[in-house]
Amino acid sequence: MNRVKLEMEFMIKSSPNILFNYISTPSGLLEWFADDVNVKGKRYTFIWEGDEMNAELIKKVNGKYVRFQWEDSIEEEFFEMEIRKDELTGDIALVVTDYADEDEAEETSLLWESQVQDLRNALGA
Repeated sequence: MNRVKLEMEFMIKSSPNILFNYISTPSGLLEWFADDVNVKGKRYTFIWEGDEMNAELIKKVNGKYVRFQWEDSIEEEFFEMEIRKDELTGDIALVVTDYADEDEAEETSLLWESQVQDLRNALGA
């Protein structure tokens, strides 16, 4: 099965600092990303409808981005949420990078769109 890298950009009406809190802290992720989030060191356990998935926080740059790797994924694959600010307009975008099987790429993109809509709702944006 071929895997593809997905990069999706979502405009978000929020300050970068507030947005970073929502993508990098357990309490922030709990607001929109998962039903529950438990953290022990760099290991994050995300829970959706009773199903658990574990990921390791492999890189974090305060105010910029977080990168996680699922425990069962290959080394080159990760999922990342990056905050980008357009210097000209001041617009804020959340750029999500993820990987999916080729035949599940559209479904994965739609799932991220839904998740980011939940994030916008949590932000009141």
